[in-house]
Amino acid sequence: MAETLGDTGIPGATVTRLPAYLRALRDLEGRGVETTSSTELAELAGVGSAQLRKDLSFLGSYGTRGVGYVVDSLATYITSALGVTDEHRIAIIGIGSLGHALANYSGYGTRGFEVAALLDASPSVVGTEAAGLVVEHVDALEEVIARENVTIVVLATPAHVAQDVAERVVEAGVREILNFAPRALQLPDDVIVRSVDVGSELQILAFHAQARALANRPPGEAGADEDDDEGAGA
Repeated sequence: MAETLGDTGIPGATVTRLPAYLRALRDLEGRGVETTSSTELAELAGVGSAQLRKDLSFLGSYGTRGVGYVVDSLATYITSALGVTDEHRIAIIGIGSLGHALANYSGYGTRGFEVAALLDASPSVVGTEAAGLVVEHVDALEEVIARENVTIVVLATPAHVAQDVAERVVEAGVREILNFAPRALQLPDDVIVRSVDVGSELQILAFHAQARALANRPPGEAGADEDDDEGAGA
């Protein structure tokens, strides 16, 4: 049985696909499209149409035969299901090159988020400005989270401090963390952590690139190494 999130009855795997559906719907809205089929929407979101229909059924949205889905209504429905009808306030901790890039990302506002605070431990960074905000010292983490009503924290710290900082974030009352630090965080079960490890993702892509190269080798070449091994042992 698929794991559902909280008392929503929506499987976790479905939740991970909802942002892609919403992004596709916003694209259709931008082009002036008022209705869409499950086939069109699924193609834009990069999933199968059967999967999309199943996912939307968990939201109670089944479309209309002969019409499909009303784009703006479905976008509003998914926005509500994702909990982004009210703006979430974000604190980014770790304002190095990655933190700066995250702070200056232009897509927060259109997706229901606002960067409310930036924190760092480096004396050379604290007091500087990024994305219109002054970087505050991480020592004031708890105070800043309370003052700015932060609901989501983005961790872009070095790996060796990520666990300690994450624990402080949780103690301050935040239960949703987006983690860019290259280490697994050990936190209470009620804390939701989404980890983005760029190095790991690149290694996975390297594996597939290597597999493709091996599959495309000319006939006979694949056995060359085996022949060499036999010769060496003769």
